[in-house]
Amino acid sequence: MKKGIELLATGSALPAKVVTNEDLRRLVDTSDEWIVKRTGIRERRHCVGENQFSLAAGAAQAALERSGVDPARVAACIVTTICADNISPSCACLLQRALGLPEQTVCFDLNGACAGFVYGLQVISGLLTEDRPYGILVSSETLSRLSDFTDRSTCVLFGDGAGAAVVGLCDSPYGLCGDFGSRSNREVLYIPSATASEPSYIHMEGQAVFKFAVDIIPRCIDRVLQQAGLTMDGVDLVVMHQANARIIDHVAKHLKLPPEKCFKNIARYGNMSSACIPIALDDLYREGRLSAGMRLLPVGFGGGLTWGGALLEVGDIK
Repeated sequence: MKKGIELLATGSALPAKVVTNEDLRRLVDTSDEWIVKRTGIRERRHCVGENQFSLAAGAAQAALERSGVDPARVAACIVTTICADNISPSCACLLQRALGLPEQTVCFDLNGACAGFVYGLQVISGLLTEDRPYGILVSSETLSRLSDFTDRSTCVLFGDGAGAAVVGLCDSPYGLCGDFGSRSNREVLYIPSATASEPSYIHMEGQAVFKFAVDIIPRCIDRVLQQAGLTMDGVDLVVMHQANARIIDHVAKHLKLPPEKCFKNIARYGNMSSACIPIALDDLYREGRLSAGMRLLPVGFGGGLTWGGALLEVGDIK
């Protein structure tokens, strides 16, 4: 039997402010019909009193409490984000104290853009030990801070939120099955730094990202299945990054996935970068759709251009 990781608990935290398509229509030349037709998004959340750390802490605390795991047995806390409140200390380091984790806990932030959560699964799996077999993986993003609200092609897409997962080592016939990569490209999707001459806003060529996504996602899924020796019949749910409903529908049609096997919640939240997948997992939990023994296949893709897919088993989820 090989060592794998399993999902033990989920959590999420969302800003209180809901921003509808009608709200955005008052800011830019757009409409509810235009946004829904092209993206599938109807509303998203924006921070007002919250920030990237407070969302991360809320999601992580919910997942840890739900899991029943002793914080002393947590080996690592990783936060995936492109929106950290601080360059240093990292959000993960601040979570160490907030969650009551031991000082000898590996804590750092990871920037894998929208593939960050799946990258984090692969990274955290290598940090767990027999003595401390648990890890906390948090994805927290505040993309409203990086949005240009004069650019209708991007500002309608993004929202804020955080999702968290408590994972643990497990015996698995598949081991750690994943496919990861990067196709170096700065022009298609980028955010300048605070020290750059141009504003730190999201810049994106939507059609180029669409073509990248519908090409790489099926390839990534096929490679993960090949590693595991499974077919799609052996996977219970595919959880894709929620960038655009048209991307998800295109991939589902290509792979002949039935609707019940391909989760979508983009209409409620928009694109929250790396937070999309763990928030989707928490929504699935809240809807009673996760149970022990299920096999999940999360797939992320985004700036870099990065992608990542992995096989994630559901343990005795709380």
